[in-house]
Amino acid sequence: MGYGAGALSILGFLSLPLLKEKPVKKTLALSIVLSIVPVAQAADIEAGKAKVATVCAACHGAAGVSVSDNIPNLAAQRAGYIEAQLKALKDGTRKNPIMNAIAAQLSAEDVANVAAYFASLPGATTGAKSAFLPNVAKTNVTFPEGYKDTFTKYYTMNFPATKQVRYYYANKAAVAAAKAGKPLPDGSVLFAEVYAAKLDADGKPVMGGDGFYVADKLIFYTAMARAAGWGKDIPEMLRNGDWNYAVYTTDKQHRPGVNQAECLACHKPLDSTSYTFTLKQLAEAK
Repeated sequence: MGYGAGALSILGFLSLPLLKEKPVKKTLALSIVLSIVPVAQAADIEAGKAKVATVCAACHGAAGVSVSDNIPNLAAQRAGYIEAQLKALKDGTRKNPIMNAIAAQLSAEDVANVAAYFASLPGATTGAKSAFLPNVAKTNVTFPEGYKDTFTKYYTMNFPATKQVRYYYANKAAVAAAKAGKPLPDGSVLFAEVYAAKLDADGKPVMGGDGFYVADKLIFYTAMARAAGWGKDIPEMLRNGDWNYAVYTTDKQHRPGVNQAECLACHKPLDSTSYTFTLKQLAEAK
């Protein structure tokens, strides 16, 4: 990459008087100057490509063309811009739960390499999308039929931003481990019913006497479950032990277009709580 702007200024300034010196002295002086000016190390585009292929491609595509409209394309983006955003995501000055978790695992070298790789690519064509990474998109979670009869309903939560209320359930294995203060074991299943809240005349959620939104219409289900080996094909930067995630339509089918990578990245920092946001509530289940 050569010298930075500051280095060029120093080199140019120190060289001016040397034009009047004898050739031998000029050569010696230049050698001294060159030896004290730091040389910027070029980013490794191939290393960046390898990192992108295993992790970033899950959302941004192996060639910088994202998998969905709500994720930005990075192909042909300026390297400096990508580096600046990744650094901000890494140190937390830019907030994004998914990317904060991923950027936190990148070294300074990774950041430079990934930025250089994306910058080297041609821009995306209009409407182009990448496919999900098969090993990350695949989920082993199946719909837990009969959950209302065998699971414990342990938590309710309002979601003001989306005007939703969610009811959380867990199977016996998960509840027993949480109550014992142990990590959630293989065989654990956590499940949620997601409802649109009933709205008043002003479009605001109606609050029930229990402090939670009044449920109006079931809109989908979510689930997370774990079993031995379920995480073996997921790259370490995304892997949540052996947890897998799923979203279901109201007719209990896997919802199309769900990228498990986003769930994995969001839960990644929660290794100390079995990758679970509601472990405390689960331990207090009655």
